[in-house]
Amino acid sequence: MTQPTPASADAPLDIKTLAAYGSLAFPMAAGFIALQVIVPTFYAQALGLSLSAVGGILLVARLWDMVTDPLVGFLSDRTPAHWGRRKLWVIASAPLIGASVWLLFNPVGEVSNQYLLLGAMAIYIAGTMALVPINAWGAELSSNYHQRSRVAGSRVVFGLAGTMLALLLIDNSSNAALQTSLTAIAVLVLASLAISVPVATRWVPDNSLARPEGNNLRGALSLLLDPSPFRRLLLAFLLNGIANAIPATLFLLFVTHVLGAPGLAGPILLLYFLCSAISVPLWVRVARRYGKHQTWCAAVSMACVFFVGTPFLGAGDTAWYVAIVVGTGLMIGADLALPSAINGDLIEWDAHENGKLRPGLFFALWGTASKLAFALAVGLVFPLLDLIGFDAAGSNSAEDLRMLAILYGGPSILFKLAAVALMRRFPIGEVEHNRLRAALAADQSAAGG
Repeated sequence: MTQPTPASADAPLDIKTLAAYGSLAFPMAAGFIALQVIVPTFYAQALGLSLSAVGGILLVARLWDMVTDPLVGFLSDRTPAHWGRRKLWVIASAPLIGASVWLLFNPVGEVSNQYLLLGAMAIYIAGTMALVPINAWGAELSSNYHQRSRVAGSRVVFGLAGTMLALLLIDNSSNAALQTSLTAIAVLVLASLAISVPVATRWVPDNSLARPEGNNLRGALSLLLDPSPFRRLLLAFLLNGIANAIPATLFLLFVTHVLGAPGLAGPILLLYFLCSAISVPLWVRVARRYGKHQTWCAAVSMACVFFVGTPFLGAGDTAWYVAIVVGTGLMIGADLALPSAINGDLIEWDAHENGKLRPGLFFALWGTASKLAFALAVGLVFPLLDLIGFDAAGSNSAEDLRMLAILYGGPSILFKLAAVALMRRFPIGEVEHNRLRAALAADQSAAGG
């Protein structure tokens, strides 16, 4: 497949296409928010698994994605285009996602560590089969610098809608209520998959640009080990992802034990993601004027200011916490929309510098970083809480609660500042991206002549 010409690539995408594509993010986000926020706490608090076991199991399951993500990216890029290079994977993944979500979110009887491990690995593998092709598919809809922000924005808006609807189903008042919440979210995932997958496969063109050369283990290792804009962006994305995943992982424990307000968990999370949804179009507009990586750095830096207050909160400080939630929620909109769009721009960098078109591999490694961030967050903070003697199912000392509050916000600031340092002088902005596209078009024209 050849790369589209700049004229065709610059044509604005219509709303129907954007909405059909973005709808795929709805069931993925609904399932992911439950997996990230509810499942770790539920398996530790309600089912009696130790914090260290839960953290270790989810870390191991996520590390398995370091194998499956590049494999799916490799196979996706090499799937025959006439079959629908990305569509085929999305269709095949849907029943596997549904089955794994149902089993993990609805455990029956006495649950062991092995059950959580197998369930987590199943849902991660099924998710990989969908998410890697979905992200590559979005990057292939347009090679225009600003159109890619619109594509990423549509995915984020539907993802936030799925997240917020799932949050409306959360009841943290008791362990039984949490179980009911997980069951309801599983039903939501199944129903939305049944709608979004047929809609997207019917209305979204699958204009794959991939050429399989270089999409292999050696190519993946080269992208990870050799200094490049991609490696720099990926590391910044991983660090910022860890920074976001730590408070998300500890959220239910923080609200329940530090603030003493378990009943507010659902409304507070809903407010957080509502602020995120509102801010996404704003960040896309700001990025259009000032550049994607500059805007992202500004948002990440401002989020650090809000996180400073979290270690000092205690019982009854819900008003202060709501202010922090609103502030960080507004900043997270940039995290959700801009890094993925920047990664899409690097497909042209890869084509110009290396002579390869590997969107499947790029977004496979991207997906691995995203999942690894969550795994490292759980694998880091849950064992630390266990080490200090924190009890998710019982009472805790004032010192234990203070340590939970510190872990909730402190590490996030450090990880975010490290991400900003990496991205401050990122070399691929709008001007450089346009230069790369022009050079590719000139090379293509010369080859055709």
